[in-house]
Amino acid sequence: MAAETTRTVTLESGDGALLTGDLAVPGRANATVLFAHGSGSSRFSPRNRAVAAALREEGLATLLLDLLTGDEERTDAATAAHRFDIPLLGRRLVAAIDALERHELTGGLPVGLFGASTGAAAALTAAADRGRTVYAVVSRGGRPDLAGDALPDVLAPVLLIVGGNDQEVLRLNEAAAARLRAPHRIHVVPSATHLFEEPGALEEVAREASRWFALPPTTDGE
Repeated sequence: MAAETTRTVTLESGDGALLTGDLAVPGRANATVLFAHGSGSSRFSPRNRAVAAALREEGLATLLLDLLTGDEERTDAATAAHRFDIPLLGRRLVAAIDALERHELTGGLPVGLFGASTGAAAALTAAADRGRTVYAVVSRGGRPDLAGDALPDVLAPVLLIVGGNDQEVLRLNEAAAARLRAPHRIHVVPSATHLFEEPGALEEVAREASRWFALPPTTDGE
């Protein structure tokens, strides 16, 4: 197997911000998965990094990207001013998708989106904006409902992964799924809570995400 290439990259957001991400490309990568963090998290999220490592084992390149600048993160930590700004986060994901298409390591590869918490809404918003450019979307414990009117415009198949004991978020995912026109499925991880900290829960997330990002993703006929 060819060696994995890793780089810290800086992307222009289109609104004057410079965004930092960790790009890792295994040998013979067949797609790139862009991670959208939410609710005060960052590219150093241990849960998303664990999922990203599992995806790379399946031949998928990954980009874990900070959607906020350092100053914005500090403001958000004190006021939560940016984490629910889905239009802003969505636009920055669109800029990242465009950058991946131009990058020497990932140009020409299909792009998938993995969103956690409010990052799931940003991922769906970006998917709606970029149409067929995005081939699959996965949400982990996400708030897809916050994507609002963008939901019917998503073309890519969508997998919504929710903990069985995360009842309110499960209800919100069901409401969002009802607005999706694209193929979609809700996968409930039994007994898991919002952060999937229970034994085996995160491994199940990674396994289901890997299956969804396989080419082509399966949708169980929905």
